[in-house]
Amino acid sequence: MRVLVLGKGGREHALVWKLSQSKLVEELFSAPGNPGMEEVSKTFNFKDFEDLKEKLLKNRVDLVVVGPEEYLVKGVRDYLESFGIKVFGPDKKTAQLEGSKAFAKEFMRKYSIPTAQYEVFEDFEGAKSFVESKGAPIVIKADGLAGGKGVKVCFKKEEAISFLEDLMLKGKFGDSGKRVVIEEYLEGEEASYIVMAKGELYLPLPTSQDHKRLFDGDRGPNTGGMGAYSPTPVIDQQTEKRIREEIVERTLKGLLREGLTYLGFLYAGLMITKEGPKVLEFNVRLGDPEAQPLLCRIDSDLLEAILNLMEEKKTELKVKRDWALDLVLASKGYPEKPQVGKEIRGVEEVKREGIMVFYAGVKREGGKLLTAGGRVLNLCALGKTLKEARDKVYRAVEKIHFEGMHYRRDIGLRAFKYL
Repeated sequence: MRVLVLGKGGREHALVWKLSQSKLVEELFSAPGNPGMEEVSKTFNFKDFEDLKEKLLKNRVDLVVVGPEEYLVKGVRDYLESFGIKVFGPDKKTAQLEGSKAFAKEFMRKYSIPTAQYEVFEDFEGAKSFVESKGAPIVIKADGLAGGKGVKVCFKKEEAISFLEDLMLKGKFGDSGKRVVIEEYLEGEEASYIVMAKGELYLPLPTSQDHKRLFDGDRGPNTGGMGAYSPTPVIDQQTEKRIREEIVERTLKGLLREGLTYLGFLYAGLMITKEGPKVLEFNVRLGDPEAQPLLCRIDSDLLEAILNLMEEKKTELKVKRDWALDLVLASKGYPEKPQVGKEIRGVEEVKREGIMVFYAGVKREGGKLLTAGGRVLNLCALGKTLKEARDKVYRAVEKIHFEGMHYRRDIGLRAFKYL
């Protein structure tokens, strides 16, 4: 089978790496790809969906696995399937679970999926009055896509109103912030629960925990994610049972009642509260950086699992008992104004030590690797214990160098209080 991974980040590099191990892959492509993906797949650029379609047909690609949410929200599956190209990822309407937080919240309310109480606003004055009446802490979310940066937990009313101004008056995230969701603040531990789904049939991936804030101790602005580990002891057996029954199954059944058949990765970003798991957000793709440790732990043929699911055949994933930890190395200035064009050194040495290096914001020029985005590299390692995996990664990071390199030093530490 001829397969293409759509995207260019660390998640997509991990997907290409995992799919390259499948006995069913005849040829593997990625678009637009990155220097790491070039090592295990053929890459090409494209201008728009029509150009992408022409190149897929020319290369006789049988299946497209979509990485980023942006393509899904814009309807890449709808477009490509009209030309007979199979796509693993939800259609445009279903992708609104991530594309519109208001859509997702209203869907959760309708189908009794546990989540925070909320209100939706399209005018600044109404949103401001609501914040003033409710007080802080409070959570402000841009309705549309904002690369994981359109959410702010505000501990002061003034902070909340300032963020509303950024979204609704100053257009910080363009049209994505014209409408906002304002939620109650939930206390607890965050965790990620991801499944592969077709209709009501779903296949759970291992549990994981992301670290979204920029600085140690969960301080600073939200980012796309600064690191993750798997499994997470935050989700015990009983909690996972509730997640499956109250969240995953209600979601998939609710979509069917809406005339929508889910296909692809479904990600529930959760807060594990005293009352139980509650949904913070839905994503319609693999998490990033959760994908990296998850795919390192999966011991099955990923393509075979995807194809079985698409044909609605029951299948199981074999998962390594090892722990996996992934650390993001970011550019100076991330997430607001990342510096780019800085030479990256030490990658090959780290690879030789058995550490998985997934490229994200990286380009190759004149035989050198240069930074080309906010999140630059992911270092991922397996260990018999979380401490072993963590120690491997933090030893390896000392050998990677680029000007302004920033990373958190506390990835995975939250887990130890449960172990």
